[in-house]
Amino acid sequence: MMTRKSYTKEFKLDAISLVLEQDYKVAEAARSLEINDNLLRRWIKEHQAQDEQAFRGNGKLTDEQLEIRRLKELVRRLEMEKDILKKATV
Repeated sequence: MMTRKSYTKEFKLDAISLVLEQDYKVAEAARSLEINDNLLRRWIKEHQAQDEQAFRGNGKLTDEQLEIRRLKELVRRLEMEKDILKKATV
């Protein structure tokens, strides 16, 4: 029996951010996050339709949580850029 994988609100918002704010293509962001691109498209659609109400459940984040989110996003973006540059030089 296969169990369905669940993702945190933070993960979904970070994934959406790659596409909407950092200009990654959906397929590129999905591949780097090891998720299906259709799943990422659905998250983006839900986020745009519901805006603040999308993926409710985590409530307000503390300053430390916001900083961790920002740093994780930065690390993820830098790793993606490094991978892209690696592929370009091969």
